[in-house]
Amino acid sequence: MPTPDFILTLRDMIGVHPLWLPGVKAVVTDDGGRLLLVRRADNGRWTVPAGIVEPGEEPATTAVREVLEETGVRVEVTHVAGVGTTSPVVYPNGDHAQYLDVVMACTYVSGEARVNDDENLEVSWFSPDELPELPPLHRRAIEWAVDPARRAHFVGDTHGS
Repeated sequence: MPTPDFILTLRDMIGVHPLWLPGVKAVVTDDGGRLLLVRRADNGRWTVPAGIVEPGEEPATTAVREVLEETGVRVEVTHVAGVGTTSPVVYPNGDHAQYLDVVMACTYVSGEARVNDDENLEVSWFSPDELPELPPLHRRAIEWAVDPARRAHFVGDTHGS
């Protein structure tokens, strides 16, 4: 997956030491309630579209940008579905990172779902009851985004989420 230029610059300064980064997961639904997923080229797993927030970029803008870049689909962000933290990650090159995980619920606006970059092998719409195996944080993102109460969920939330 391409690394944003600002991270490459930081890596030149700090090497593989841990970076704390803001990330966005975009949970996209269409009018029929289907969910848009991508199958990643780096590990072959199905996930929701996701990416790193660029410096100065709003998380909602990141969600819209990432979905378009990865799938060719235009979306509108409807609400923040939740915020959590990922576990620390060590990449194959030795870089360490951890992410603030902002989950955005999005609705389909236009476009034909397709592989639109080199980060993914497949793009497809799935019925909620026929989802492929997903990483736990991506399944959680979907659960948060399709919550009919449309409330923001938080890890450690004292209201029972």
